[in-house]
Amino acid sequence: MRKVYRFLCKAEVIACGTGFIFLVAFVFLSAILRFFRVSMAWNIDLAMLLLAWTAFLGADIAWRDGQLVGIDIVTRRLPRIIQKIIKILLYIIIFCALVIIAAFGIKLAIAERLRTYQSIPVPYSVVTLSIVVTALSMMLSTIIKIRRAIFKHDEKEEKE
Repeated sequence: MRKVYRFLCKAEVIACGTGFIFLVAFVFLSAILRFFRVSMAWNIDLAMLLLAWTAFLGADIAWRDGQLVGIDIVTRRLPRIIQKIIKILLYIIIFCALVIIAAFGIKLAIAERLRTYQSIPVPYSVVTLSIVVTALSMMLSTIIKIRRAIFKHDEKEEKE
């Protein structure tokens, strides 16, 4: 199971990095072509699609690696057991929010399945699926964080 999870994490990082490179390339190419008065509307539509996927996948990568901003000024001076309880409660709240995001994301993807971009034959549901995929991945990461917070206690997790 851990090998599958690690593989999915690596695939997510590769997809996010590749998507970001193509995003920058499409926007740059569009700017250059516009300078020469050549309009390629599909560049911008594809760039918006890639922006959604890379932004959400990047958020999941940051969440999994503990790179999101956290404020611990309130809990810093509390006893470790209280800090641990608060951390677990916050993870549970985050998990519940992710379930709601995934549920509404699925409804939105279903509603947007017939609507397509103006210049490319791709349905908008491909973009809204980025929310669902990321929420599911973040739920898995949150479950792992909850499990680690309950059963383990080491310095690396305290920094998250």
